[in-house]
Parts: sequence; C-alpha cells; structure tokens
Amino acid sequence: MRQLMMVVFCFWAVGAAAQYKNIKLAEEADNYPPRNPSITINHKDIKNIVAGISLNRAVYTNDGGATWQQSILKSAFGGGNPAIISDQKGQVYYFHQADPGAQGSSQGEGWLDRIVCQTSEDGGKTWQEETSFGNNPPKDQERYWPTVHPKKSILYTVWTQYDHYKSAEVSCQSNILFSMSTNGGSKWTKSVQLSQTPGDCSDSGSTVADAITAVNIEGKIYATWSNNGIIFFDRSYDGGETWLSNDIAISKMAGGWSMKIPGVGKSNSRPMLVVNNSPTRAMGTLYITYADQKNGSNDTDIWFLRSVNKGDNWTSPIRINKDEPGKHQFSPVIAVDQITGFIYVAYYDQRDADLQTDVYLAYSLDGGNVFYETKISETPFITTEENPIGEYINIAAAGGIITPIWTRSDNGKLSVWTTVIKGSDLPRK
Repeated sequence: MRQLMMVVFCFWAVGAAAQYKNIKLAEEADNYPPRNPSITINHKDIKNIVAGISLNRAVYTNDGGATWQQSILKSAFGGGNPAIISDQKGQVYYFHQADPGAQGSSQGEGWLDRIVCQTSEDGGKTWQEETSFGNNPPKDQERYWPTVHPKKSILYTVWTQYDHYKSAEVSCQSNILFSMSTNGGSKWTKSVQLSQTPGDCSDSGSTVADAITAVNIEGKIYATWSNNGIIFFDRSYDGGETWLSNDIAISKMAGGWSMKIPGVGKSNSRPMLVVNNSPTRAMGTLYITYADQKNGSNDTDIWFLRSVNKGDNWTSPIRINKDEPGKHQFSPVIAVDQITGFIYVAYYDQRDADLQTDVYLAYSLDGGNVFYETKISETPFITTEENPIGEYINIAAAGGIITPIWTRSDNGKLSVWTTVIKGSDLPRK
C-alpha cells in the first residue's frame, strides 16, 4: 500500500500537458440506445476496467484501456440501466433492472418487478447466473445504486419502490428501500424501508428517489436521497440492522433531482454520496455532490458538501464549476481514489455555446477545500430531446487512474465513451 501511494504521488509531482484520448465503447445496437452507462476499476488489478452498457453489455479491458472486448450478459429477468462495481477480491458486480423480453412497460408485470445482480470472477469476460432481490408485486423497483464494503465482499443496495411506476394517482407512493448481501451477491436480506416521508410515483422531483449508500472501513453505512427539493441523510452503525429514527434533511436542492436542461430534457441531479476511506488525514470524511438551480432555471451548477463527523454537520455548499453564471452543468458523479484520498467529479457542461455539450472533470487534492476543473471530452456534441442522452453518467478512480464514462449524441445517434486519465495528466490550475 505504501509503495503504491508513493508511485501515485510521484505521478502528480511530475505533471504533464492535459491530453485525454476519448475511447468509444459502444454504439446503438438492436435499436436500443446506450444510455446511462456505468464503470468500475478492478481494485485487485487496476488495469482491468469494466463498463456496463444497456441493455445487457459489458465492455472490459485488461491492459489499462489500450484494447477493449465485449461480453453479453444473459438473464431470465432481462436487463437495462446497469450499475457496476468491484470489490477488493477482484469480483465485479453488474446490477440491472428487470425487463424480460426487453419490451419495457408494454411487456407486462415482469418489468421493474425486482433488482437483478450478476457477478464476474474473470474481469468482465463471463458472468454468472443472476440473483435478485426486492420482488414485491405488484410494486415496481427502480433507481437503484450498489456499494461494496471497502474490505469485505459485502454488498449494499438502495433503490426506489413505486406503488406503480409513473402513476399520477394521488394515493400512489414511492419509498427508499435497502438490502444487502454478506456472501458476494449469492443471497440478499429482506428489504428494509429507509425513508420516512414518501414521495409520489410520477418519477419527477416529487418522487423520493436516487438513493445512494457509502460504507466506511468500520462498516458504518450512510445513505442519502432526494425528495421534493431536499437532500435527506440516514445511517446505520450496526451493519444495516437499525437506522436513524428520523431522517436528517441536510440541504435544499433547488429544482429537485429531476431538472430540465435545454436540448436534453430530463436530467438527473442525484445527490451522490461517497466516503473517504484512504489512509490520509481525510479518512472517514463524507462527500456529496449534486446539481441544482438555486440561481434560476437558466443556470444549473454543481455543488459539493462535506461532513467530518459522520453526517452530524455539513459544510455550506461549495460551487465546483468555474464558469460565468447563466450556463448549465448537470448530471454530476463523484469518486474518491481510496489510495490518495483525491476527489473527482465528472459532469456534462454547456458553458461554451447553447446546446453544445462537453464533459468536464473537477478534482480536489486537499479533501475538497479547492477544486480544479478541466474539459475531458475532445469535441462537443449537440443533444436533442427527441433522442436524449439519458440521465446518468458515471466515474471510477483507483490507484491514480480516473475513468469517467458518458453518452454523447452525433447526428442523432448515441454512443458511449470513456477516457483513462492518469493523475499526472491533470493540470493544477
């Protein structure tokens, strides 16, 4: 560990001109747009990077991004909207929604009836038979996010349960549920409800949604989600058995998690939560990033919160993007390199011209006191509401390597891209 930290810090000391080679991982296939991709760096081998791409594709590299290969997951429950993570033993987990027949809501009750998990023990080449959890008919399960224990193969997942997805009925409710697996995804605990104030089922900002967990090295579990323009926080100190008796409202979120962006339509500003488990002075610190429109619907910004006392208190929001007011930055995602403690935030950005979208990376080397930012997309692209780029992007960071992943649109066609960045390639200005 100490030798690896010395190597990583040497990378940063050298410095280099910023050049980020964008790598196309996928195009539209079988008439299904590759939106909402996810990515992870294998903690046992950082040259093994695995991406999940809807409906059921994995794209992986074993040489740090020089070459990529594809594998197809097979599940009786279908696929879609992947969320992918890895553990310290090198296992990779691919979570996806239930969608038998890939027909969406038109195919009946099987759509969104559970959350599905599949495991790879060979870096994304092959995938085991699925396990599932959350099945509670006739209710729908969606907007999930997995986390893994920093030292053990214990998995944690939170998601939204809808009485009926996208229903406009006043009586229809949405709530945040939690489940975990102590044996690497083979079996899952019975779902536990975390949220105490329900939302509606419209799948808009008034729906309680986009929950995320983070786990520290002691096994303490933290969770956040959004509901009606408020970020809520919960935690468990006994491995998920008990949670706070009252959810804590920690910050306003103007516009809510579901905001409208010109040329994009619906975007997602989930309050993304991570914990710094690095062997640095910042160990145990919690970070949240999100976007909101507190400065008006024509000005979307990326914000950052920090807690050094396990969520009891939080800093005032810090604006991350450095552009002039009146532009849009949206769909932020955050990762911490658990070797160095450095923080990385990726997001879509429309600062240069109307409807022209780029991808930016902001990063902090001092625990969130100061953020730098740099453009990482090689060229901008034009988005359209008729064929939207999706709500989510993703990012992973480990051992001095940073891998954002995003969707772009060119001539109405969607594609998924990444770039493999070394810390030495990021400017300090």
